[in-house]
Amino acid sequence: MNVGIIIQCGNIFRLTEVFFVQALSLTAFCVERTKHSTMAASGGTLDCEDFSMFQEMLKVMRNIDDRIVYALNTTVPTVSFTGKVDATHTCKQLYESMMDAHLTRDRAIKSCIAQTSEEVGQLREQRAKDSDNLALIKLLRKEQTKLKLMQSELNVEEVVNDRSLKVFSERCRIHYTPPKVK
Repeated sequence: MNVGIIIQCGNIFRLTEVFFVQALSLTAFCVERTKHSTMAASGGTLDCEDFSMFQEMLKVMRNIDDRIVYALNTTVPTVSFTGKVDATHTCKQLYESMMDAHLTRDRAIKSCIAQTSEEVGQLREQRAKDSDNLALIKLLRKEQTKLKLMQSELNVEEVVNDRSLKVFSERCRIHYTPPKVK
């Protein structure tokens, strides 16, 4: 039986391939609990106030994509072991976990962009009323910079997703064909 190793909350677990894919999706939840951030496990929202924390949580949420090659190597059998593992089921589970992770990150990034855009809009209104307030102008520029950085994370997300899907399709194309995305 194929066995994988999962590091979760600082503990190392040896799990069969069925549980391996499921455990990958738990990584973000584990870090969320240990770092005491405001990331909600079900809603996928991030703390948008601190851009450094925002990036750190995205990094954690991208764990499944960073480890896709390892996950595929440990769960999808080579030709000589084809009969011992249900590759179709394993590839399907990995694909579903990846898609859930991609969707969660996309929602979280877009939520932070919307929240920061709203803050920038409010600061612009305040600046229109009090154009001589240097502290307000400085805060507005800071928020605008943060907004641009968050928007650039959407581009990073697209690259990460494309790379993961390419690796997935190279390794699982004979075992599982994902549904067409509209």
